This record gives sequence, structure tokens and C-alpha cells, in this order.
Amino acid sequence: MPKDSARRPRAATAVIVLGICLALLGGIGAWLLLGRESAPPCGDLTENPRVQKSVGEAVRPGMSCQALGEAIVKATAGDGQGRHTLAQAQALKDVLTTLGEHGTGDIAVDPALRRPLALALSDYAPDLHAMLSGIAVPDFVTKAAPQEPPWQSDGTYHLTVLTSTLHNVLRAIAQDPDAYATLRLAETRTSGQRLAGVPADAKGYSLSVPPTEGARALGVLDGIADSVTRDLDEQDAQKWRAAVLGGLSAGRAATEEGLAATWLDSLGSAPEADRYERLRTQGVDMTRLWAERRSMDESTQQGLLATVERSALAAYREVEA
Repeated sequence: MPKDSARRPRAATAVIVLGICLALLGGIGAWLLLGRESAPPCGDLTENPRVQKSVGEAVRPGMSCQALGEAIVKATAGDGQGRHTLAQAQALKDVLTTLGEHGTGDIAVDPALRRPLALALSDYAPDLHAMLSGIAVPDFVTKAAPQEPPWQSDGTYHLTVLTSTLHNVLRAIAQDPDAYATLRLAETRTSGQRLAGVPADAKGYSLSVPPTEGARALGVLDGIADSVTRDLDEQDAQKWRAAVLGGLSAGRAATEEGLAATWLDSLGSAPEADRYERLRTQGVDMTRLWAERRSMDESTQQGLLATVERSALAAYREVEA
């Protein structure tokens, strides 16, 4: 398929998703307010010279965290077709690495920044997928250090940060279930696109890597979710899970038809009591749907599903460790 024709459906999806997410930023709900007093002010970002330079003159000491979030989204958003400039990718890398400088383990992100950061990261969905899966693209490892700038390939500049930084920031963002749903939707769509792009005659490594990468990325997000809910009492954990499912359901309308849409439909039609647990088998379920559409022989399919399941579980355990 020509590159331009492949980009058009993704571009339309990106515009719709951006509109939905910007609408979310306008509202202030209970999850946005939860924990505001215990979170540090966003001065670590607004007073950081690196962030001030890369995000731009809109960043100034004393500004509200909501205004900072809007500035970050504006400074890092691409052209709606998945392309980013060096300045845009560098701005988001500087924000993420500055947050990551708080050290290992839990970091605090002001509630007003969680949804904007999720929106910014989802605009780099292919890069987020590569960072989460961590299998096949060496540049996402070798160029992850804070001092390494974004690099260019395939007509865009790419974002990558250290795995520890990414996981710690994602944990902080995911305390807002709507922000987590935004990230999960981005990965669901990207995994579906990667599977759909596998050539019909693919075998061996070319056949197994895309579903294994997707399952690994989703496994990391499963681990992030469990690390968030583990710190909540059961009632709040149930509310968080319900809000995530609500966000995924709302995002279905902005998802182009394909594997991602089919999986989201199956999630919505599952018994309500079982729906959240279906997230833990998403990588396997999407791979099964894909294999069936390809009329894959039973032996190959079963071997691939076993590999995918192991990949998801290993990634989940790495986050939980």
C-alpha cells in the first residue's frame, strides 16, 4: 500500500482523537482533583530552563498546572498525520526526562497534568508502542538517554526515553483513569495497525514479532494498571476500573474499522462482570482475531498464541517487580 494512502485513515483518526481528548482537558472532575494537595506544584517543570526553552515562552514560573498542560500539548503535537518536528519531539522528551529526574520508584505528577501528558504521548503512538514493547528497534534503546536528541527516519522525528523514566511517568499519569484509557486506546490502535500490516506471505520472525511486540506493550500497561489500583482501597479501585472501561468505550467511536475496533466491540459485548479482566488477555485475543482472519493453520496459530501469552506475562512481571 502507498505510504500516503496508509497515512490518511490514521490522520483522520488522529484528528478525531485529538478533538475528544482536548474536550476532556476542558473538564475538571473528581479524578482531576483527587490528590491535588499531596502532589507537588508543577514548578519543577515551569522553572526548569530546559523545559522553558523547548516548550516555549508560554512556560513561566507561577503558571497554573492546567495552563502548563495546555502548553505542553500545543508544543509537542504533530501535523495530524503522525509526523513531528525535532522541536516537538525534543519538547516532550525534555518534559518526560525532567519528571524522571525525581528518581526511581513513584513520582508525583500534578493531577492537572495527567490527561495532557497522556494526550501528548498518544500523539506519538508508534514511538510509545516501540518504547513499551522494546524488542525490534535498536534506536529506541541507544537514543533513550536524556542527552540524546530525537532522531529522524521515515519523514518524522522520533521520541524515546529511558524505560525506567517511561514506566515511572506512566504510573503517575495512570492515576487518572481517563488518562490511562487514552494511553490504552493509543496502544490498541497501533497494535491493530501493526498486525494488519504484516504481509500475507510472512513467516517465522516476520510473522511472530508484530503480535509479540503488541502483547508485550499491552502487558506493560497491565502492570501499570495493577500498580495503580494496588494503592487504592477496593471501592476506589473499582471506580478506577469502571472509568477505564468507560474511556475505552467512548474511544470506540474514534477508532477506524479493523482489528482494534473489532476487539473494542468484543470488550463492550462481554458480560460486565468480566469486562475488565478481558484487558489482561487483550494481546492474545487480538492475535487470535488476526490469525483467524489470515486463515492461519491451527498448529502455527497455537504456537504463536503461546508465544504471545508468554510475552505479555513477562512484560507484566517486569513492571510489577
